[in-house]
Amino acid sequence: MNTILIIEDEPQVRENIQEILQLSDFKTLIAVNGKIGLEIAQKNLPDLIICDIMMPELDGYSVLSALRKNEATINIPLIFVTAKAERSDFRQGMDFGADDYLTKPFTPEELLSAIASRLEKYALVERQTQAKLDELRMNIAHSLPHELNTPLNGILGMSQLLVENCGVIPASEEVEIAELIYISANRLNALVKRFLLYSNLELIAKNPEKIRQIEEKKDRCFAKKIISEVALQKAIENCRQKDLKLDIEEYIVQIPEENLSILIEELLENSFKFSLPSSEIQVISKREGNRFNLYVIDNGKGMTIEEINKIGAFIQFNRKLWEQQGSGLGLAIVQHIVKLYGGKFIIDSIPEKGTIVSISLPC
Repeated sequence: MNTILIIEDEPQVRENIQEILQLSDFKTLIAVNGKIGLEIAQKNLPDLIICDIMMPELDGYSVLSALRKNEATINIPLIFVTAKAERSDFRQGMDFGADDYLTKPFTPEELLSAIASRLEKYALVERQTQAKLDELRMNIAHSLPHELNTPLNGILGMSQLLVENCGVIPASEEVEIAELIYISANRLNALVKRFLLYSNLELIAKNPEKIRQIEEKKDRCFAKKIISEVALQKAIENCRQKDLKLDIEEYIVQIPEENLSILIEELLENSFKFSLPSSEIQVISKREGNRFNLYVIDNGKGMTIEEINKIGAFIQFNRKLWEQQGSGLGLAIVQHIVKLYGGKFIIDSIPEKGTIVSISLPC
């Protein structure tokens, strides 16, 4: 049985709505003003809310605004009911995030139809969300153990070799084995750091107060030096210095230096990973109006539209064809950071031809 909260200060209207809903087998909660309604919604988490707009204590727009800022209530469908029928009022309700809008007087059929439509849409969103969670669990179950075990097995195997052959292996071979252990440990450390970064970004994205603090802080950095240094370092790590082409203009970008470095590192890691040696990779930046636009262009394997739409943590594509290591966290991290600092993130790609990643940030 679905629970519906009715927030309405007019007793006759409130009672009529309650009677209609109870006769249709809905459980109802009642609030005589916006302030009480908001408290009940946050405590009981109803399946749907019917809310008047013009009320004492707290009007409908303020109620809806508060609901949409709370992680627990952000997705609860809300239908406004009001005697106001101006188009501007309707538009304002939609802008605040209302799901529907009924003008008084309305018939029982109109009310029940609106409720059925909103509950059906909410149920669909819930099913889609659950499907995405199931897919994420499956991807983690498949990819994370492999990503952890590969460097861990290297560390265990090489260290066991040293222990069991102590005093027998030539010094030069011992150094070589120690270097392999170090490489594997670094890879494992990088994966753990990346996973922790992604988890932290996920938490920030769900915390309006954290987002507000970031927006108010307005960290800035000079882009050219950071991009150039990080890009060159990634090229050296992948032995692709000759493939890297830089065309970077200097601007002050509204993002912390550390996060800009992460963006470049993750984008170039993907470009080097999924393109062949001796194929060119371009990093271009330029200012357009009050935006700093960054482009990373490669001639690698490319992506289909479906793959682009499914970018996320632990999502991997064509693993059998491209055996590079990777957890799929890189582009998911880039998406989070760009969104967090008011930017835009676009991927244009043609399978087997190449990819253009575009990032636009305030400057």
